[in-house]
Amino acid sequence: MSELTTLESLLEMGFGRNRALMEHENDPDIDEPYVPSEGNVVGGGGGDAESQPSTEQPTAQDMDEAGQQSDFIETEDGSRRPMTEEEKLEQVKRLEELMRVKQAERRERERAEELEREKQRRKQGQELQQIRQKMQDDEMKKITDQRRREKMEDKLARQRVKEKIARDREERAQKFGSGGSQSTAASSQPTLPSPSSPTSQGPPPTKKEYDESRIQVRMLDGSSITAVFKAQEPLAAVRVYVQVNGNTPEGQDFTLLSPYPRHVYTELDMEKPLKELGLVPSAVLVVTKK
Repeated sequence: MSELTTLESLLEMGFGRNRALMEHENDPDIDEPYVPSEGNVVGGGGGDAESQPSTEQPTAQDMDEAGQQSDFIETEDGSRRPMTEEEKLEQVKRLEELMRVKQAERRERERAEELEREKQRRKQGQELQQIRQKMQDDEMKKITDQRRREKMEDKLARQRVKEKIARDREERAQKFGSGGSQSTAASSQPTLPSPSSPTSQGPPPTKKEYDESRIQVRMLDGSSITAVFKAQEPLAAVRVYVQVNGNTPEGQDFTLLSPYPRHVYTELDMEKPLKELGLVPSAVLVVTKK
């Protein structure tokens, strides 16, 4: 049965049945499909049926018969004789050698396919890595551009605040300078005694309207800064002044509060004038973290 097992192995490997039978390997029509003789055609009553070759596939019985026929060898005079044990062993060796060659070819083909798959996998991995790197670079560039714009806008805002403070200081200097000279001239004149009437009093004094406020701000470290603001300026101007001239850490978010009575100012209060918030003519504010 070892010869039959070898025959089946060759058939499974793709060899034709004629080529698998070694005694026919030198036949000129070895690769032609097997055609049974007229006497082996089932139901060969008609002439047309007898002349047409059979297209049926070989059955297990045909393979068994082929295995039995492989025990014979054709001689030079056309007759067939049984194979000797040495010839059978030689035939088995040749079949086994063919099987080893085919198996080696299959292993080599599978190895080449595996290498190609590995190359494709690595190539796809590299392409995916490049895509991820590009996405990260684009995101980093976007973040950098955003930060650059924010810094530029903050710088411009600080510059505008500084210019506004400089203008306010110049206006106050001019106003206080002219007012000081007038008060000096008035004080040089002698003061005349005003007549007083014990029975009559003048009208009640009117409440003075202040158009400026002197604000003292206590910082987080205990130090303080003082500045004069217009009464109609919003509380946000004081906060910006603290950001520019104070010693708060950059990026530190803070708010302002009044200690007596205690009141923490909200974002809505930042838009209100100092006069409306009761911070005129002077007030003390404290910086506190949010």
